[in-house]
Amino acid sequence: MFLTAAQVPTAAPQRIISLVPSQTELLHYLGLEAETVGITKFCVHPSEWFLHKQRVGGTKTINIEKIKALHPDLIIANKEENVQEQIEELAKFYPVLLTDVNTLSDACQMISDVGRFIHRHLAATDLIRLIESKFALLKKDTAKAEPQISACYLIWKDPYMSVGSDNFINDMMQEAGFKNAFAAATRYPVVSMVDIQHCNCEVLLLSSEPYPFQQRHVDELQQFLPHVKIMVVDGEMFSWYGSRLLKAPNYLSALRQQLCS
Repeated sequence: MFLTAAQVPTAAPQRIISLVPSQTELLHYLGLEAETVGITKFCVHPSEWFLHKQRVGGTKTINIEKIKALHPDLIIANKEENVQEQIEELAKFYPVLLTDVNTLSDACQMISDVGRFIHRHLAATDLIRLIESKFALLKKDTAKAEPQISACYLIWKDPYMSVGSDNFINDMMQEAGFKNAFAAATRYPVVSMVDIQHCNCEVLLLSSEPYPFQQRHVDELQQFLPHVKIMVVDGEMFSWYGSRLLKAPNYLSALRQQLCS
C-alpha cells in the first residue's frame, strides 16, 4: 500500500526498511537505531549502520525476499532512486512511503513527512529550521557574489551524463550560485565532449558519485578544455537530501570561493 500524507499510522513503526541512502542517514539523525532493520548496500552513512544493518540489495536491485524476511511495517522509498516495478511489488504487501524530491523545498517537505510517519515530527521540524537557516545564509553569500558561475556538472562517464533543470542537483547548483550550462535539458542528458566544449561553461564539476570521478579524469578532460576550471566535487553535497543538508551550505560556499579565487 502506498501511503499518503493523510495516512500517518497511529502507532510508531517498529520495523523500518530504507531504500534510499540519504533517507537512511535521516533516520539515524532522528534516532531510529532500533527501528531501522534494513538498508541498501549504498547506505554508507552512518558507517556503523552500513557495517551492521541487514542489507537488502541496491537501490535499483532490491532483493524482495530479503525484505519479506525482515517483516517491515514501513518501507521508505524514492520515486527517482528506486525502480517503479520493484516498489509497486513491495506495496502489495507492505506500507510504502514513496518520496519525490527535486528541490530544497521538496527535501524539507520530505523530512517533515518522514518525521510524521515515524512519530518524530518535532525533531524533524527542528532539523528543517536548521537547514533553512543555513541555506538562507548561503543565499546571502551568493547574492553578494553575483554574477552566477556557468557550470557543467557531470555524474557519469562513458557516456558522459550531465544534469538538466528538473532534478535536485540542479537546485543545489542554483543555491550555490552556479548557472547550469545544461539547464535547457531535462533529467540527466547524455552529452558529448563537443557539447561540453560548446556549452560555454566556466567550470566543470565532476561528481564523486554515482560515477567515481578522480583527479586522473580532471587531467584527461583538461586537455580538451584548457580554459575551464575542472574539479572533482563531493556528490553527496549536491544530491543527498536528508540530514546531510546541514553540511551542504558550508561546503557549497567554500567550493564557490575556491573556484572564484
